[in-house]
Amino acid sequence: MEQKQKNWFTNVITPDLNQQFIFKESLFAGRTKFQSVEILDTPTFGRCLILDGKIQSSESDEFIYHEALVHPSLILHPCPRRVFIAGGGEGAVLREVLAHNTVEEVTMVDIDEDVVKISQKFLPTWHQGSFQDNRVKLFFTDARRCLAKSKEKFDVIICDLSDPISEGPSRLLFTKEFYQVVRNRLTEDGIASIQAESPSLPYSLPFLAIVKTLQVVFPVVAPYYTEVPSFGSTWGFALAFQDQNMDPLKMPPQEIDHRISIRVNRELCFYDGNTHQGLFSLPKYLRQKMEAENRVITDNEPLAVW
Repeated sequence: MEQKQKNWFTNVITPDLNQQFIFKESLFAGRTKFQSVEILDTPTFGRCLILDGKIQSSESDEFIYHEALVHPSLILHPCPRRVFIAGGGEGAVLREVLAHNTVEEVTMVDIDEDVVKISQKFLPTWHQGSFQDNRVKLFFTDARRCLAKSKEKFDVIICDLSDPISEGPSRLLFTKEFYQVVRNRLTEDGIASIQAESPSLPYSLPFLAIVKTLQVVFPVVAPYYTEVPSFGSTWGFALAFQDQNMDPLKMPPQEIDHRISIRVNRELCFYDGNTHQGLFSLPKYLRQKMEAENRVITDNEPLAVW
């Protein structure tokens, strides 16, 4: 019997390292003004969003990434009411933010309207109708320009940006100058939450440089990470605080769980008090690498992962 040919997708982690997995069907493949977009159905990870050849999120584990990015900042903040989201076209960050009953208004800015439209059609379990929530103000423009022109202050700013590849739309959203704009738009006790690339050993330089750059701008920076299986690696994040006395590990697990119970309107699958402690407990080698890192990302010398 002739064996049916299988379709393989190659996820480009770095130019020297790829991850491959089989896909059953391509639901969408095209190019927007800013980037290539694919929606694949896979046996291993379920439905996947691919931008510029790199997997952005998968049906099987997107909850890990999005809960890790959103909830630590909103739980550590005393009472987050106004939130700004840079990027987040799938709508999953928006979904997690709106689960907090203290949130009164969310401004979401994504440069690529087509990605949002594609996600609304093909990724319903990601956004779960969040774009229709009356607390949401959605704009399709450059997030940096929008923040720089804004007169508003936000309790939490979340940067869910695509990887800073050399020709991609996010290249200048990982620089010292951009993080200064972010800090200027935060309230006195405001917190920024940053997608910070992978801290995995073979390709941790972007993560280390992002953390160092944030440390130049903010008085307190708390990097953290977790495993995201569909990414083929661990994934890094960072919280940046206006309050110089903040330390995420000083909040007991019981207080984290209490805040979740009174603030979040549904049960979380990944994040709780015990998980919080693990997220911010970095291994020795990574702490040493961060102490030794001296690269500061600037507009003149932006970060490019490949």
